Amino acid sequence: MSERIKVRIKFSKHGALKYIGHLDIMRYFQKVFRRADIDIAYTEGFSPHQVMSFAAPLGVGLESDGEYMDVELNSLVDTEDVRKRMNEHMAEGMEVLSVVVLPEKSGSAMAAVAAAGYYIAFRDDFEPPEGWREAIKEFLKADQILVEKQTKKSVLQVDLKPSIYDFRLSSYQGKNCLYLMVNASSAGNIKPAMVMEALFNKLGISFDASEMSVTREDTYRNRGTEEEPVFVPMDQ
Repeated sequence: MSERIKVRIKFSKHGALKYIGHLDIMRYFQKVFRRADIDIAYTEGFSPHQVMSFAAPLGVGLESDGEYMDVELNSLVDTEDVRKRMNEHMAEGMEVLSVVVLPEKSGSAMAAVAAAGYYIAFRDDFEPPEGWREAIKEFLKADQILVEKQTKKSVLQVDLKPSIYDFRLSSYQGKNCLYLMVNASSAGNIKPAMVMEALFNKLGISFDASEMSVTREDTYRNRGTEEEPVFVPMDQ
């Protein structure tokens, strides 16, 4: 049997597809691979399935410019050919942005995830109280940012401060917004809503996630060390 080829696929997800859950996204890509006639590898056994894994699956209701999945192929002519053929069968709002071949002994996409960046914008009919922008600096100066995190078994108190790598004013598609980069590893996964709720609590106002639109800017691996991280996109 010939050696399988492992590739990492970067894709974007926008529009109505942001309401599709992770399992349905998996089924969606399974159909795309078949329709695009991509020579994807299958597991062995009584119920073979396509060999694919996703990095830090996106929550329902969030859009993204930087989602990743790893797949194994039986054969590969050209990565650009794979990208074009997949996009010919993609639904509106979903696009394959890049396809790269991974080194033979590279780890899985999920295991490689270290951080994720997000653009957070408030909806047109909502504006926090005056002074909220300045409050971000004071928010980050705190020694700890304690929140309660629900787990399957209990509620834990978590300090968000070590997991916030960047939090500042920014812009996305010509509109003012916040940029937030947080820990997205399996060991310390932080959701944008947790940080925003903590900020709102500091401002003394109620938090409603529906007042925000969140777009994942990209997903990153750490090319540096834990003490001195160097974050790079997963397809680099």
